[in-house]
Amino acid sequence: MLDGRRKSVQPMAERLPDGNMQALQQFVNQSPWDPLPVRRRIAERLSRAIRPEVWVIDDVSFPKCGTASVGVARQYCGALGKRANCQVAVSVHAATDTASCPLDWQLYLPREWTEMPDRCRRAGVPDEAVAHQEKWRLALGMLDTLVDWELEAPVVVADAGYGVSTPFRTGLEERGLSYVLALTGKEVAHAEQARPHRPAYGGLGPPTLPRYRTPPRAVSALAAEAGPEQFTEVTWRQGSKGPMTSRFTVLTVRPAGKQSLAAAQNAGGGRNRWDGVLPTRTLLAEWPQGQDTPTGYWISNLPATTPIIDLVRWAKMRWRIEHDYRELKHGLGLDHFEGRTWRGRHHHVTLVTAAQAFLTLRRLDPKAHTPA
Repeated sequence: MLDGRRKSVQPMAERLPDGNMQALQQFVNQSPWDPLPVRRRIAERLSRAIRPEVWVIDDVSFPKCGTASVGVARQYCGALGKRANCQVAVSVHAATDTASCPLDWQLYLPREWTEMPDRCRRAGVPDEAVAHQEKWRLALGMLDTLVDWELEAPVVVADAGYGVSTPFRTGLEERGLSYVLALTGKEVAHAEQARPHRPAYGGLGPPTLPRYRTPPRAVSALAAEAGPEQFTEVTWRQGSKGPMTSRFTVLTVRPAGKQSLAAAQNAGGGRNRWDGVLPTRTLLAEWPQGQDTPTGYWISNLPATTPIIDLVRWAKMRWRIEHDYRELKHGLGLDHFEGRTWRGRHHHVTLVTAAQAFLTLRRLDPKAHTPA
């Protein structure tokens, strides 16, 4: 938290009166301390202080030059807005409109790593982490960890990278978690009133299966078809330049992509036993004043009767983690780590999270004594 542009080990040690670079390097990179109990203590303390309305799931990237750092691969790098050589970590944050803090992190390992066990071993990746897991699976695993820590899950929110994943949404529902997840306008669905029919059996081959008479349509088309008069003006928070206001509507739809179809068939007892009815979900759509068409979409398993102001606030609350990433990266050096190992990366992320948690607690109550 001291002044100075670079927050890697050597310059930090040089800024301390009794700084010992070798000892600090050892503590971050080689020391065997387990970061999970530290992150649990941070998560418990900050959850009590913040009382989050949502848990935000996202991922953050760290551009890298070489190929030796654990998890480095050529993949989409959000920090650069393109594919590049980088590390990616998935994170879960507790958030309200006024405060937020990371609760847990997990480094994403691309297949270029998990298909080369020797490479993982050289980087210190534990055996149980070598199997490839998609980012949404890592997110579900962290949610399970937070529940094991006896933290109560509020509404889960995430961007469209997670919202378009039917297995992720199904995983949340299986865990009894409510969600409001961003979607792209290209995702397809049927209108609520659509019903399947079963064509007459021709007498040859397997029995005919129920099907919808018309193909599913993009959610952007369903929202636009509702018409601008169905959109209500909602103010969800005060911004730096005044109230944050736009127009929204809530629709009930039946998600109908291939993954949604497979999930519905599985839930219905299998392809031949399923009645063909796709389950309904709540669609929140945004149509800002002055725009020709809707511009934002979110899917939720909350009932359509949920107050629209609540749906909008939760959907928009994801902005808080941009504050987290900005402070973690630029103020506290999250992307300044120069070590290459699994242990070092998780140690460093945990220490930076502790620093940000300390600052968050001080902002919430500047007069309170907050032990470091």
